[in-house]
Amino acid sequence: MTDEIELTILMPCLNEEETIGACISKAQQFLKNYQIAGEILIADNASTDKSAEIAQKMGARVVHVEKKGYGSALICGTQNARGKYVIMGDADDSYDFLHLEGFVEKLRAGYDLVMGDRFAGGIEKGAMPWLHKYVGNLILSAIGRLFFNSKIKDFHCGLRGYNKKSIEKLGLQTAGMEYASEMVVKAELYHLKITQIPTVLRKDGRSHKPHLRSFRDGWRHLKFLYIYTPDWLYLYPGIFLTVCGGIGSMFLLAGPVQIGDVVFSIHTLLYCIFAAIIGVNIILLFLFSKIYASTNNFLPVSRFTEKMIHIKEDYFIFGGILLFVIGFAVGVTALSAWSETGYHNLVPEKMVRLVLLSAFLMEIGLQFAFSGFFIGILKINNIKKPPVR
Repeated sequence: MTDEIELTILMPCLNEEETIGACISKAQQFLKNYQIAGEILIADNASTDKSAEIAQKMGARVVHVEKKGYGSALICGTQNARGKYVIMGDADDSYDFLHLEGFVEKLRAGYDLVMGDRFAGGIEKGAMPWLHKYVGNLILSAIGRLFFNSKIKDFHCGLRGYNKKSIEKLGLQTAGMEYASEMVVKAELYHLKITQIPTVLRKDGRSHKPHLRSFRDGWRHLKFLYIYTPDWLYLYPGIFLTVCGGIGSMFLLAGPVQIGDVVFSIHTLLYCIFAAIIGVNIILLFLFSKIYASTNNFLPVSRFTEKMIHIKEDYFIFGGILLFVIGFAVGVTALSAWSETGYHNLVPEKMVRLVLLSAFLMEIGLQFAFSGFFIGILKINNIKKPPVR
């Protein structure tokens, strides 16, 4: 059966009895018009109306998905698809299942993922809220292109086609609406062959509210994009804070700096050192996340990541101890200067700089030393369960 079917038209469904019949009818007509050996598969996500019953009466195959969520429905649907290719689309009659030939042509040409582009194809009046059209989708898609060097203009189009084997190899797992982003992101990370074609979005035929929740689902998409790019989440902000804080600290450790009528002194120095400490910690988080993601097949391993994985934790441990000792020596110098005054009051402008430098070096040293041990733990990716006593 699997070898005979070329295309599965997959529709996730949750209480779509008003529109599912029209969607199935159009999909059936498309398969007939283009003489494609295909099937229509409904991934029913615990509908409480007659959606599943209508689908079965019309000849569509129905799989019941217990785990709630858009992503859960599509993951289960893909696993149960019998076709070599899958075209997924919402069952709310917002996409035209009569004209899927562009997707099929691209899939037959060897593309692994064919994305619909609603902004190129056209969005009918009332089909998409202005907040999604002019803010949410545009910004999230722009961030996705920036983070993952992608050319996809519409990251969240619900109509897309893909080679089943290629997509299953990605191990997609998000249960909610962020599944739409996960598919594109992982396809880009693993260098699948991707293209996009214009797609028209029409106003759906439902009388009830859409399942999408603007702010909740938008945040989940944004959070997902950051989680899958440690460079933008940790590395770049960490470098910015470390460099800015470090440069500012170097100038202010020597004494007050005056720019025009404004004098920067120990208070500014305190904030600069604080920024540098936070920056270093964020960079360490970047290192941790890259090692964890690579050793657990969460992200593909690049040459740079491969080098980081093989960094000896001893470098961090002993380097951190050295920094701590230097910082401690600076602290002893400050204490010695204080003892010369009989432990009386000192001029803050002078001594605070030494104390802050000492505290900074000791804190960073301890952070590096303990991070070295944590890196060693992260590299252990085959832990056996210890015996029960």
